[in-house]
Order: sequence, then structure tokens, then C-alpha cells
Amino acid sequence: MTTQANDILAARMLALADDELILAHRNSEWTGHAPILEEDIGLANIAQDELGHAMLWYNLYTEMKGGDPDHLVFFREAEAWRNVQLVELPKGDWAFTMLRQFLFDAYELVLLARLVESQHSGIAQAAAKIQREEIYHYRHSSSWVRRLGLGTEESRRRMQRALDEILPYTTQLFLAPTDEAVLVQAGYFPSLDEVRATWLAQVQAWLADANLVVPALPATSPPRDEHTPHLVALLDEMQKVARLDATAEW
Repeated sequence: MTTQANDILAARMLALADDELILAHRNSEWTGHAPILEEDIGLANIAQDELGHAMLWYNLYTEMKGGDPDHLVFFREAEAWRNVQLVELPKGDWAFTMLRQFLFDAYELVLLARLVESQHSGIAQAAAKIQREEIYHYRHSSSWVRRLGLGTEESRRRMQRALDEILPYTTQLFLAPTDEAVLVQAGYFPSLDEVRATWLAQVQAWLADANLVVPALPATSPPRDEHTPHLVALLDEMQKVARLDATAEW
């Protein structure tokens, strides 16, 4: 692999890892507050899975670029994170959380179906492991979308409000690096335009079946190094203990 391809691929690994970790943190905020006990346990398990997925991608990143995953998580400032704004938004109500999870799960399944065929063996192996767990995440979140969209007038209203707010943020998931072709031609990473087309067809059909009106997506998206103030607050909470003593051993 050329140095250029290694650097571009490492950046993709970091973005995947950051997405997973920040979403895991947001979902963990429901612990003890979910609508029913089964969902309290279920979403906590999903958050734990996402932390594991983040670690797989962080490990691949550090294999390519060096460094330590714990240092990446606990000692980076917000401007150095590469997660999409979608996952850093506050958890909102249950409709907001389930819809965000559904949109992200659907994206991951489409992406992972291509990454399991990556010519990079480490990526293919990580994708295969994550894919097995993501199938269950998608089943969980997609069932809630239908349940709330086709439920009461109030549940549908909340779902529609969440969809109107969240969907524009999804465009950032498919923002490709300027030299994406290097990875596509090498067979390391799929074209994000192709991933987006497949994802959009799937989620539009599911949302329409759930009696929801799908708004138009914006034509442009901010880069992954632009964040909302919510990320700063989240990182302050997540990193504060580690930063009390950077040399401590856990």
C-alpha cells in the first residue's frame, strides 16, 4: 500500500471509530431512563456493542498510523474528532433516539456489506464481526420506527418531528474524501456515492411504510471536522476523569 493510500484509509478508519464511540456515549445516556426495563437493557447492550466496534476501527487506525486508542479517545480536542454531527446531537426523546439509530444502522449495514469484501484483510475481518451484531441493531431500531410511526397520533407526530430534524444531518455520512478514488480502485473501501444510493432507497421505503413523510436531503454537507457545541460538552464529560491524571494506569 502506498503512503498516500495508507493515510487516506487511516482517516476513514478514524471516522468510522469516532462515529461509533460518540453514538455509544449518547445511547448510554438512556441507561436507567428508557421507557421500559427491556429497552433500558437493550439499548445499553447496543451501546456496549458500539464501543466494541469503535475499538476494532481504532485498532486498525493505530496499526496504520501508530499511537494508542485510549489516548485518541481521552486526550483529543473536539476539532480533532471526525465523527458526523448526527451522532453528537443530544439524545432527545425516545423517537429521536430510535430514528437516529435506525438511520445509522441502515447506513452501517449497507457499508459493511461492501467492507466484508475489502481487499484489506483487517478491514474485511472487522466488518464481518461488526456486521453480525449490526443486523440485530437494525432489527431493533427499524421495528421501533414502524411501531411509533404507525402507533398513536402523538407517537407519529414525534417521529415526524425527529425525521424532519435528523435527516439533513445524514448527508455528512456520505461525504467522500477528495481522493476517494485511490481507495475505491484498490478495493479497500467502497464508493460512498454508491453506498448513499442504496441506503437512501432502503430508508425511504421503510419510512414511507411507517406513515412518515420523508423530507428532501440538502445538496451540500459540512466536512467532518466541523462540529456542533454539543460535542465539546460531551467530550468534557467523557474525558474529565482521564484528564485528572494523564499518567494514571487503569
